[in-house]
Amino acid sequence: MEAISTLLNQVSNFIWGPVTLILLLGVGIYLTIGLRAMPWRHTIAAFALLWRGRHSDEKGDITPFQALMTALSATIGTGNIAGVATAITLGGPGAVFWMWITALFGMATKYCEAVLAVQYRETDERGCYVGGPMYYIKNGLAKKWYWLAIAFAFFGMMAGFGIGNMVQANSVASVLENTYAIPTWLSGVVLCLLAGAVILGGIQRIAVVAAGLVPFMASTYILGSLIVIVMLFDQVPAALALIFETAFSGTAAVGGFAGAAVSAAIRFGVARGVFSNEAGLGSAPIAHAAARTNNPVQQGMIGMLGTFIDTIIICTMTALVIILSGAWTGGETGAALSATAFGTVLPGLGESIVTFGLVIFAFTTILGWSYYGERCAEFLFGIKVILPYRILWLIAIPLGAMGKLTIIWLLADVLNGLMAIPNLIALILLGPIVFRITREYFVAQKTNSL
Repeated sequence: MEAISTLLNQVSNFIWGPVTLILLLGVGIYLTIGLRAMPWRHTIAAFALLWRGRHSDEKGDITPFQALMTALSATIGTGNIAGVATAITLGGPGAVFWMWITALFGMATKYCEAVLAVQYRETDERGCYVGGPMYYIKNGLAKKWYWLAIAFAFFGMMAGFGIGNMVQANSVASVLENTYAIPTWLSGVVLCLLAGAVILGGIQRIAVVAAGLVPFMASTYILGSLIVIVMLFDQVPAALALIFETAFSGTAAVGGFAGAAVSAAIRFGVARGVFSNEAGLGSAPIAHAAARTNNPVQQGMIGMLGTFIDTIIICTMTALVIILSGAWTGGETGAALSATAFGTVLPGLGESIVTFGLVIFAFTTILGWSYYGERCAEFLFGIKVILPYRILWLIAIPLGAMGKLTIIWLLADVLNGLMAIPNLIALILLGPIVFRITREYFVAQKTNSL
């Protein structure tokens, strides 16, 4: 078992090493340039589209707003609480700057993913809209690339059980056991029952629950963070200065913090940024393909907000609380560091904010990733696999809650990285099509406004 762990760790370090991280960031830069920075220029307009997208009678299964909330339900999770803390622990405060950079270019990546998802989606035998990287590879590229679609679907189907299921269940069970002494088996069973009540209802029920839970929990978490930030507002300029300075100079050892070079800030900032918002992994477009819309560009603009909300807003809230509280120098990491940071400023209430946030975020991640994995399985095996996949998914929840997941964590990291590669290749090859569709849309918009 130890030999397997060592091997997986080596493979994970290679997959998430400089080559993949440069590829992820490089594709984002390429797409941003090709779009002429459209995602940055039209962020406000995208929020307006999102508000109008709460209701739609166009073709699709769920509203554009529900599609974004479903995508966010899968991305807003342990990465926003534990992932940010880990990035600061390993890379210093400067890692936050590189998370921001990853997110800014990741907006273009997420935009293109959603555009292609709608442009090349299909309807299955049940009449449901299905899409994502496997479909825009199949329908947008030549037959010689079809193996990439199969590879993505296989990696996505398997990765979900790790990063989107067992790891999330284990995080919930661990935090509830440590905070409230709730047995892990009980947390696993309750999670399984609650998830089953939603997942067995399909994408419509997942979307309705996501559209209710995600805005509520995100708003609650942001509010709690803002209270801490306002209480320590006089220290905010120094905290921001620390982030920018150490992004380019590294962080000296202080307290329980061992110090970090610039390379560590870049590596862990980019890696945790990608882990948090999933731009480039190809997961979110699976949800956007189900949106009730006839316009790929509009859904793409709504889709790119996922990266903005996830990293620029929520991850920044976590990072500022950790830095302002001074907890980052204490030697803790992960969710424990975030809990300590909130608890230092808001004793009692702070720990509850982190615990409650982690539980809800992890639960919604289980819901969102169940849909991603199911669509990948359907691509490979047809609609007959849907019910067995859902049942297997639910069985995995209590197993994850009660298990020791060292190998599962490593395997999930490997599979997540392998998901990204076929998707990034497709984005590079199909990028010019997205550029053309985008130009035509805005030219038409300008012409109609005259």
